Amino acid sequence: MTSEKKPQTMKSATAAQKLGILLEAAPDTFQNAVITRTELAEFTENPPAWLTTLRTDGPHPRQVVAAKLGVSISGLARAGVDAPLTTAEIKELLQAPPAWLITERATQAEVRADQIRVKDAKAEKAEKKERAARGAAQRAAHRGA
Repeated sequence: MTSEKKPQTMKSATAAQKLGILLEAAPDTFQNAVITRTELAEFTENPPAWLTTLRTDGPHPRQVVAAKLGVSISGLARAGVDAPLTTAEIKELLQAPPAWLITERATQAEVRADQIRVKDAKAEKAEKKERAARGAAQRAAHRGA
């Protein structure tokens, strides 16, 4: 008895998130569909016109808006930006940034700099530990020779 494998599926909301689009802006046929991994791969490799338009013009989901503005999702929430934005609206904000955007971008830059500092400190600590271990191994080998 052979059993056929069922294709792995996902909800349209999950597929929209993986594609970086706002589900509510997608066509009804996509919103109400169950998407297979094969279909998702096809959307990624050969996006239909509606997907290409959504990706370029929006409206964009929160994580895409945050990335395009160079702020965190929390920063958008603090600023009260709850509605999806189009590419044109994002460009307007970037051309004439309001005070909240300047503040949030500075905050995001500080966070990134701190993350880099912590990563570098960990790497330096690991390197020191490795050098110490090599030195101990060399001393032990030298004593045994």
